[in-house]
Amino acid sequence: MAKVKTHPALIALRKEKAAKVKVAVSDIDGILRGKYLHIDKFEGAAVGGFGFCDVVFGWDSSDNCYDNTQVTGWQHGFPDALARVDLGTARHVPWDNNVPFFLGEFVNADGSPYPVCPRQTLKRVLARAEKLGFDVMTGFEFEWFNFRETPQSWAAKKGVGPETITPGMFGYSLLRMADNREFFNALMDDMLAFGVPIEGLHTETGPGVYEVAIQFGNALEQADRAILFKTGAREIGKRYGIMPSFMAKWSQSYPGCSGHIHQSLSDGKSNLFYDAKSPRKMSKLFESYLAGQVACMMEFAPMIWPTINSYKRLVDGFWAPVKPTWGMDNRTASFRVIAGSPKATRLETRCPGADVNPYLAMAAVVAAGLYGVEKGLKLTAPPITGTNQGAENIPRAPRTLIETTRIFRDSKIARDWLGDTFVEHFAATREWEWRQWQDAVTDWEMKRYFEII
Repeated sequence: MAKVKTHPALIALRKEKAAKVKVAVSDIDGILRGKYLHIDKFEGAAVGGFGFCDVVFGWDSSDNCYDNTQVTGWQHGFPDALARVDLGTARHVPWDNNVPFFLGEFVNADGSPYPVCPRQTLKRVLARAEKLGFDVMTGFEFEWFNFRETPQSWAAKKGVGPETITPGMFGYSLLRMADNREFFNALMDDMLAFGVPIEGLHTETGPGVYEVAIQFGNALEQADRAILFKTGAREIGKRYGIMPSFMAKWSQSYPGCSGHIHQSLSDGKSNLFYDAKSPRKMSKLFESYLAGQVACMMEFAPMIWPTINSYKRLVDGFWAPVKPTWGMDNRTASFRVIAGSPKATRLETRCPGADVNPYLAMAAVVAAGLYGVEKGLKLTAPPITGTNQGAENIPRAPRTLIETTRIFRDSKIARDWLGDTFVEHFAATREWEWRQWQDAVTDWEMKRYFEII
């Protein structure tokens, strides 16, 4: 406790005489739920934690409460769970008068990890990596569309006909960057000040679509940066009348939005994926890690394709990979090997969409890779060439959330790495999501059947 009170982050807050602090935690869907705390309240919270209603794990993205979960729910009365501030996440929010900001995570009363907390779930996977002797290094990339909308204008349109900020298919366009220069520069500059350094930002192929690469780093820090980027982009966009959307697929006419994850393993000194003597520059460790993802990523699939909409992105010929394939610098494969220099050699897992919860997607890909390492798996198929050439006999990924959820729930591998409680809870939340879709009457149905059937 004394160490907490003398933590540099708390000393800095006292020196700057901050009056309030903003704190946030991730819910199951990767939405940051947070609040402002008076500085005195925050000091107490930093030492002993603070109460946060466990409904954040008991409702969906629209605040509708699940009726099929056990960890939280009406049967428990939605009590407070204990949230703990991670003082190592200290930063200031430049677009909110530089208010101090911290991320938190949930713990049980005895201080042990709360089993369904997404950040704790990732930390459990990373702790197992550490026991194996590895530091996991990662980088996130997101594609997302930007619209000339506000919450009010979008509500008035009732979910139909959003206006993109620019027209046309114009990837890597300096002209399109100039059309919204202030927003573009604010993303680069404000995110850097927010502790989310961006390596690259450019337009992608589609009207109003951007792609960002977040600076490579430690896996937990990278997941923190990713979830903060998604929230921060939305908050920055409000200044310019722009609404970013990280839906996996907002229009049948355009490519979907990815959430690629780059990974390598380190011993603290060097990149263990690199082997100068290998013809492909891939170490045996790298091959086993890749083999793990090829073999069992589908068992973690709801964590990388978490919504109904995720599966609309998995369309042949639209950039998103549809089979668990690997290739050498091949962007049509699910697992793209980037091999070359000792520094740059890495795996890019291209399956996830931009709609992921970064903590859970990161936990899934790392767990799948390390499963391959633990089991000493070997690559049994050669890399594909071109577009799925050599993958003719590889089964296609499931096309619905309920299919992947059933595989996930039955997976011994997922339960081993993530825990029974998390698997049961997350599977229940995805089943709930599927049921909401089943009950919905969509505009597609209205257009197709209303008059003619």
